[in-house]
Amino acid sequence: MKKRFLAFAAMLLFTLAGCGQPTQDTQSAETPSPSASEPAQQEVTPGYENGLVTRVASLKGPTSMGLASLMTEDNEHYEFTMYAAADEIAPLIAKGEVDIALIPANLAATLYQKTNGAIEVININTLSVLEVVTPGDVQMEDLSELKGKTIYMTGKGTTPEASLRYLLEKNNLSWDDVKVEFKTEATEVVSALSTDNQAFAVLPQPFATVATQQLENRHIALSLGDEWTRVSDNGSELVTGVTIARKEFAEEHPAAMLQFASDALDSVNYVNGHPEDAAKRIESLDIVKAAIAERAIPRCNLVSLTGEDMRTALSGYLDALYTYDAGLVGGKLPEEDFYAV
Repeated sequence: MKKRFLAFAAMLLFTLAGCGQPTQDTQSAETPSPSASEPAQQEVTPGYENGLVTRVASLKGPTSMGLASLMTEDNEHYEFTMYAAADEIAPLIAKGEVDIALIPANLAATLYQKTNGAIEVININTLSVLEVVTPGDVQMEDLSELKGKTIYMTGKGTTPEASLRYLLEKNNLSWDDVKVEFKTEATEVVSALSTDNQAFAVLPQPFATVATQQLENRHIALSLGDEWTRVSDNGSELVTGVTIARKEFAEEHPAAMLQFASDALDSVNYVNGHPEDAAKRIESLDIVKAAIAERAIPRCNLVSLTGEDMRTALSGYLDALYTYDAGLVGGKLPEEDFYAV
């Protein structure tokens, strides 16, 4: 199934080496001025390349939702393929069979290590999609109110657990202060809520919306992303998805990269600004039903965060994961060339 989504809006500049300043006011006719023979900079502008089809991989979920208006069968410039699991995409990047991919943030860090720095992050495409679903009569000011509660969630030993542990600690709670029941799939969490009226859940979008639509007396009380931003002291954010590119591809096709960034940004803006129309396209792509998509889009935090803002938000998040389990980010934190700023 073909699809597409993304955005990274940074101008790529190639700087040519400049010569030293002349020691005299005049130069011989045979020695041209350095500025006349070598321009200091050459600006690259966005554009499609004749015959180039950029191969884009994404996951079935919020990141692909952001690219929905771009994923059309008659688009001759991109080949979109949507996958059910991130581990299907990783080897394709490593083998050079995909040029651009929308993947989980921690997987990007791991791929950077496994490919010896052959990939770079060009944007954050999705911030937190994790929400706290509570019984309908429960209101929450912060996560400290989870003390003593039963919480159903997925992601044992992975980023959802790491994120919740980080936030509980920031709210002066330990892991032992709550009772977490892990499930394999988000659908199992929704099912568990249907039989335990007093339980809480941490669910990603769009499943948090599904839970509130299918179950009586349930609502979304808190966003873990909002909680992360509230307690962060380094500008970091809870990041779900990033867009990566093979450095070789980016260096060979800078204009096409900028064009993709522009197209992806337009798509994200359209989806966020026209949720009803975008939801129909999302359903046609078999991502999620339109009725759910329309309600979920405003809570999916579809963005195109680039440059220094991207680096600050992402590096702090990866550092928090690294503190919990270095294996979640490939064993060590990425170097500066991981961030295409």
